[in-house]
Amino acid sequence: MRIPEIYLSQCFNTAHLGWRLLFVVALTVAMPSLTLAQQHEAEPTRAITLEPGADSDALIAQRISGIFSQIPQFESLRVNVNSGVVALSGQIANEAQAQRALKLAGRVEGAIAVDDRVVRTLDLQDNLNPLWDSLQNTLRGWVRALPLLLVAFSVFAFVAFAGHRLAGHTPLWSRLTKNPFLGELAGHAVRLVTMLLGLLLALNILGATALMGTLLGGAGVLGLAISFAVKDSMENYISSIMLSIRQPFRAQEHVVINDYEGVVVRLTSRSTVLMTLDGNHLRIPNATVFKAVILNYSRNPQRRFDFVLGVDAEDDPALAIQTGLAAMQQLDWVLDDPEPNGIIESVGDSNILIKFMAWIDQRESDYGKARSLSIRSAKNALETQGFTLPEPIYRLRFDQTPATLAAMDSPEKPEKAERLNKDAAKSAPEAPSGDVLNVRPDTHISRQVREERSDTAAEDLLDDTRPIE
Repeated sequence: MRIPEIYLSQCFNTAHLGWRLLFVVALTVAMPSLTLAQQHEAEPTRAITLEPGADSDALIAQRISGIFSQIPQFESLRVNVNSGVVALSGQIANEAQAQRALKLAGRVEGAIAVDDRVVRTLDLQDNLNPLWDSLQNTLRGWVRALPLLLVAFSVFAFVAFAGHRLAGHTPLWSRLTKNPFLGELAGHAVRLVTMLLGLLLALNILGATALMGTLLGGAGVLGLAISFAVKDSMENYISSIMLSIRQPFRAQEHVVINDYEGVVVRLTSRSTVLMTLDGNHLRIPNATVFKAVILNYSRNPQRRFDFVLGVDAEDDPALAIQTGLAAMQQLDWVLDDPEPNGIIESVGDSNILIKFMAWIDQRESDYGKARSLSIRSAKNALETQGFTLPEPIYRLRFDQTPATLAAMDSPEKPEKAERLNKDAAKSAPEAPSGDVLNVRPDTHISRQVREERSDTAAEDLLDDTRPIE
C-alpha cells in the first residue's frame, strides 16, 4: 500500500516532533495488512529519505553529494538542484556507471526528475582500474581460500583414486557378474559413481552445494541431448549387453541372421562378426542381431536335405519312390535313423514330381556335396530301372513340301545317324573319380575362423562357460 506524497509532505510539516512521531506510530499500527513479501518487493525501489523537514533543493543536493562522495567513481560528479530537478554534470568513465549515478539520484526523496549532463570519457585507465581492482580482490579471495581448496581437492582425489582402484579390480566384478562384459560395465559404473561422490564432498567442503545442483541439472539436459544424438550407438550398446547375457550362439557356429549367412567369428560391444561362406568378413549391428530371426545350422548336427525328380505320367510313382530310396540307402553319408523318405509332390500334365528326403550328419558330411551326389544316385537308379525322366514337350508345326519329305527319307539319313552315334560314344565321359564322390565337410572356412579367433587381444563377448540360450 502506498500513501500519496502530498499527504506525507503535509504530515512532515507539522510543527511538533512529538506529533510527527505519534503519527508514524499510528500509521504503522493502522496498516497491519502490509506483508513481508510486499516490503521486500518495495525495497529495491523505495525512496532515499531526507532528514525530517528537509525538503529544500539544498538538502536534496547535499544528500546526493554525500552519497556520491562515498563512491570513488562518482567523486567528480557535480550536483545542482532547482525546483526538485536534479542536474548531474561532470565526467564519468562509462555508460554503466552513468546509469548507476542517475538511478541513485532519482531515488532521493524530493527529486522530481534527473537531468543527465554527464560526459562519458571512456578513458582507458578509468575503465581498466575497476577491472584490475576486481581481479586483485578475486586473487586475494583465492589466496585466502587456498587451504580450504587444498582440503577439498585432496578429498576428491582420494575418493576418485579409491574408486578407480576398486573399478579396476577385474576378478571381483567377474565373480559377481559371471560375464566379462557386465563386469567391465560394473567397473565403469563404480568409477563414475565414486567420482561424483568425491565431487559432491569437495563442493560441500567449499560450501558450494548449489553449484552441484546446477551442474547436475546441466548434465541432465546435456545427457538428454546426447542420448538423442547417439540413439543408434546406445541401442547397439544395450543390445550387446543383452546378447552377452543370452549367448544365442557360439563361435564357429553356422548361422543365418535374417538374410545374412556365415560362421560366427566373435561378438563385440558394437557388432556381430561373421565369416561368410565366400570367405568375407560381415559385421552386423548388434541392434539388428538382437531383433533378428536367427537360424543355427550347427546346434543340431543332423540336417535334412531334399530334392525333386520327375517321372513319366505313365510310370508307377510308388515304384519310382521305392527305387530312389533303395539307391539312397546304399550311400554312406545318408543316415539310417531317421531313414530316407519320399512323397509325391505334384502331378503335372505329362509328369509326376517326386520329392525325396534324407538326413546326414554335418560333422562328417558336407550338406551341399551330399545332396548333389544323392540326386545323382537316385536319378541313375530311376533311369536304370526304365523310368523316363520327361523333358519339356514342345509342339512344332512344319508346312512341308513333297520334295522336303523325300529328302528326309533319302538313303543317306541312316548313315548320318550311325555316324553321330559313333561320335557321341567316343565323347562319352568317363566314370567320376573318387574326389568328386567325396562328401567330407569343407574345413577351409573353419580354419579361417580359428585364425581370426587366435587373436586374444580382440574383444569378444562370447563365453563358452556360460549356458547358451
